[in-house]
Amino acid sequence: MAAITMRLPVARKAVVLSAPRGGEKHLVAPGDTITTDTGYMRGHGTYVEEEKLIASVAGAVERVNKLVCVKALKTRYNGEVGDIVVGRITEVQQKRWKVETNSRLDSVLLLSSINLPGGELRRRSAEDELAMRDYLQEGDLISAEVQSVFSDGAVSLHTRSLKYGKLGQGVLVQVSPSLVKRQKTHFHDLPCGASVILGNNGFIWIYPTPEQKDEEAGGFTTNLEPVPLSDREVISRLRNCIVALVTQQLMLFDTSILYCYEASLPHQIKDILKPEVMEEIVLETRQRLLDLEG
Repeated sequence: MAAITMRLPVARKAVVLSAPRGGEKHLVAPGDTITTDTGYMRGHGTYVEEEKLIASVAGAVERVNKLVCVKALKTRYNGEVGDIVVGRITEVQQKRWKVETNSRLDSVLLLSSINLPGGELRRRSAEDELAMRDYLQEGDLISAEVQSVFSDGAVSLHTRSLKYGKLGQGVLVQVSPSLVKRQKTHFHDLPCGASVILGNNGFIWIYPTPEQKDEEAGGFTTNLEPVPLSDREVISRLRNCIVALVTQQLMLFDTSILYCYEASLPHQIKDILKPEVMEEIVLETRQRLLDLEG
């Protein structure tokens, strides 16, 4: 008979947070007037009506000089050149793979845009095309970089760097792309013993930190050795911490994830997803981030 956990209502502790630098973001709903100043330019998520700039989506107003746009709180992924993404192969086609990247349209990975096993850079032959399914097949997860964006919004990917390629053992967490903070690097080896790839498309890959980088594999050799229990526990804790941060609408980047991991250590892994524990560790994480900014 399965055990059932029952929780009684408890009074929540009053938590006083320091005010963040720059104040709160300006949030708008569809139809809200952002500004009546005609000197501003219309960006994504806005439209002009009766000389008023109005929001067309729910989100946070962002201004860059005279350009005003609204960044949606929940949205599909809109690709930008240079983004790091994690995706799943959905179809093997002629000289290309179709990849699910959480965008409105499937992304494309061309045979000419990958490193062949061994890291070789050479012209792709008919034999390479016949062996495409040996490299990547339906269901495989990959990390890649956005090479270009087509006029219809579809994305073309490449894995020409040896840090990209097929993903092996780990855990995939899907979140809203708006919660992944843009940084110089989205590959992080955390000091707790695991690594994360924070895909700009909202797909996050958590995996054991490799003892040595295999530069000769060309991104296609996956490690199938059993993962030690200690590593699995760290990965599970990180996964639950990311879910907690997302539930509380906190931005995801290496520092916020690490702070949340450290705040969760007094609790068991399965307890992190309990609402009261989740709120406690995320409040502590938010306070540490504000102290860091201050």
